[in-house]
Amino acid sequence: MPTMPAISPAGQPGSARDWFDTPAGRAILDSEHALVADALGSHPGLPWLWLTPTRPDRQVDGRGLCLVRTGDGLHGPVRCGVPLPLPSEAFGAVVLQHVVGGRGDALGLLDEAARVLAPGGHLWLLVLNPLTPYRWRWRGTGIASAEPLTWRRRMRDAGLAPDAVSNGVGPSWRTEAVTESQNGPGLRAAYALRGQKRHLPLTPMRSRRAMPLPLAVPAA
Repeated sequence: MPTMPAISPAGQPGSARDWFDTPAGRAILDSEHALVADALGSHPGLPWLWLTPTRPDRQVDGRGLCLVRTGDGLHGPVRCGVPLPLPSEAFGAVVLQHVVGGRGDALGLLDEAARVLAPGGHLWLLVLNPLTPYRWRWRGTGIASAEPLTWRRRMRDAGLAPDAVSNGVGPSWRTEAVTESQNGPGLRAAYALRGQKRHLPLTPMRSRRAMPLPLAVPAA
């Protein structure tokens, strides 16, 4: 059985974008490509929004906008920060692929993504798995990782209804793409959580008044 090599924090890239450009990071992104493409195509009647840590090697069909996170900004066909210069409730599907940091992340992409998501649309959040042996490959980069319970709580705080089961994606140790996903993170390098923006009534519904019933007639 291969042993895990000791990795010096100083020997790792200093940002998520740098690390996802390494062979170890690319193996995760390549593993996620089919899932990302399916997610973005899940609401063909509306455009999609895809935020990613590095420029994708492969394009995705359909009508949408792909932006790359670089520090505290986003680059692509438009360059922007937050709030995003995009209309509210305009996108049928949103994919946040390793661009959302911990609670201290000032960019606040999860809340903004929920804002631009149309009611009934789905948001996919792809994050690293803190329980995988693969974590030794990003050690020292400062990239946030947390268990699904933490991310579900944050999705609810953003107004989304997360699915009960996440999908584990990517390799467990070897730096090779693994295209098949599984139920639950397991030992996979990353996992995907899906949340839906539920339809809400525009005005509160009044409860109907109970219909009065006639008094029972006593038996003769």
